[in-house]
Amino acid sequence: MHDPNCLFCKIIAGRLPSKKVHEDEEIFAFHDIHPWAPVHFLLVPKLHIPSMAQVDAGHAGLLGRMMALAPRLALEQGCNPYPEGGFRIVVNTGGEGGQEIHHLHLHVMGGPRPWLKG
Repeated sequence: MHDPNCLFCKIIAGRLPSKKVHEDEEIFAFHDIHPWAPVHFLLVPKLHIPSMAQVDAGHAGLLGRMMALAPRLALEQGCNPYPEGGFRIVVNTGGEGGQEIHHLHLHVMGGPRPWLKG
């Protein structure tokens, strides 16, 4: 299921360009166009889920795979290893939560500090 008007659905479908980090049957990852940190990419489910507010128990496997994928991709993209290095995962939900694109996505950010934000 996808939304033909959704920016991230268009990126996943290849209708808009992106700097791809990873793709498999369920997940697409690409660099953020306005990075807040030296490493900043998004993990996006291919299934159109508007936000964390719409997640239910049926999405647990997908979200688990996204969270398990994040550490490997963070290292591949240049984050330094734990414990001195590391990364941050942020999920903005709704207007008051800072969500700008209404397609569930995880921000993965890392690299030497200070960062632009956070």
